[in-house]
Amino acid sequence: MIPGMKKELYKTQNFIAGRWTEAASGSFFEKHPPAHLSRVLGRFPQSSSVEVEAAVEAALTAFPEWKKRPAPARGDLLFQASRLMKDSADGWADIISNETGKSVSDALFEIQAAAEYASLIAGEGRRFFGRTTPSSRSNRFCMTVRAPIGVAALLPSWNFPALTTAWKLFPALLCGNAVVLKAEENTPGSMAVFAHFLEKAGFPRGVFNVVHGSGAFAGEKLVAHPSVGVVSFTGSSEVGRRIGTVCAERHAKCILEMGGKNALVVLDDADLEGAVEAAVRGAFSFAGQRCTATGRFIVHAKVFEAFKKKLLKAVLRVKPEPLIHTRQFERVRGFVERAGDGTKLLCGGHKLRGAAFAKGCYFEPTVFEARPDAEIAREEVFGPVAVLIKARTTREAFQINNDSRYGLSAAVWTKDFSKAMTFLEEAEVGFCSVNAATYGAESHLPFGGVKDSGNGVREAGWSAVEAFSETKSLYIDH
Repeated sequence: MIPGMKKELYKTQNFIAGRWTEAASGSFFEKHPPAHLSRVLGRFPQSSSVEVEAAVEAALTAFPEWKKRPAPARGDLLFQASRLMKDSADGWADIISNETGKSVSDALFEIQAAAEYASLIAGEGRRFFGRTTPSSRSNRFCMTVRAPIGVAALLPSWNFPALTTAWKLFPALLCGNAVVLKAEENTPGSMAVFAHFLEKAGFPRGVFNVVHGSGAFAGEKLVAHPSVGVVSFTGSSEVGRRIGTVCAERHAKCILEMGGKNALVVLDDADLEGAVEAAVRGAFSFAGQRCTATGRFIVHAKVFEAFKKKLLKAVLRVKPEPLIHTRQFERVRGFVERAGDGTKLLCGGHKLRGAAFAKGCYFEPTVFEARPDAEIAREEVFGPVAVLIKARTTREAFQINNDSRYGLSAAVWTKDFSKAMTFLEEAEVGFCSVNAATYGAESHLPFGGVKDSGNGVREAGWSAVEAFSETKSLYIDH
């Protein structure tokens, strides 16, 4: 079990300059598990500008010595943190499961992926590559090196609190930045445990700091702080747009991974059994609360009815999982209730009934048949809701996929190699698959979207090292 965190009720504090502290105001907020809203799972400091200022100041103080430490030595500390994460997986998984509503097995899988990513990035400390290149002048040597940015503000998402934090935290630290993590208020305990790992691994005081509190107070103050050099955010497109604007006004580097209305395209030669399985997993696992969840099934007219029949039968076997909180439940219900002209409800559409679901935020797995221009076919719901769209031709299916303000992920199901390659080339997304679900990214590849799904900066893989560092060009005349 993680120190100071009991399964029944836990309480943790801000972690600033190597010390655990309460909010100066004494205010706190409570976390309720989405599967049992009447329970109090934990209590956390409701931080304000006072705590944000202290955390940034701690990071600024620690930064000069931390950036001098060689990258391989910084990587060695990350290796140690990775081992600690694996050793504490069981207790950590209980916290993640209680806070998010996902199963313990899914939480353990996420922790394993986060720990493996820590090891991957730790190894990059010994491959902290720059480039050498010939000069156009005689007697001159040219090269580039990577340099830290300064203070990194990290705002991960609640749906994968271990993995999205790891994707930001470890490359930021490897690059020599000092970090302030604003723990997401829906998963405060799941993210605060990183402080235990890094403290025990031997990271210097102030290099890593955790501030709890709401996005409206602690988050906004952190993003706007003039001493923060890089901001990394995972969340909605609307919030991401505001963060991007604030960063642009003060010329801070910004990394945005935002929403999606991801499509699974099923062509007339597809393996329908496999496509339906991928569709159901993509749309309804974890109650559709993935940024890469399948929001649209775009199906060729020749197999539309057959796919629909198999899909609706498969949806009946879905094991319900709770939405993260009542606000998200009401958001999902609002989308469903507003669906009108151009839509047809095929299944679901209501709060789940029964004693097993009465105390939590459970919504039925829901499928609409809809036109491509319907609101529910265009906007991200972030819940167990998907739309079925008929395409008359392969070309129309590809066009419908791209006719979206989002561009995070997409998948196509086909046995035709040429059609598959055409889709991979034409799909306006950052993550694209053939004969697979719309989720399933691997951490050693870049991850991010286009359009309203991202701002062109990628996390995960080597791209994360580039994102959390600056390139410095060096010239030596001899």
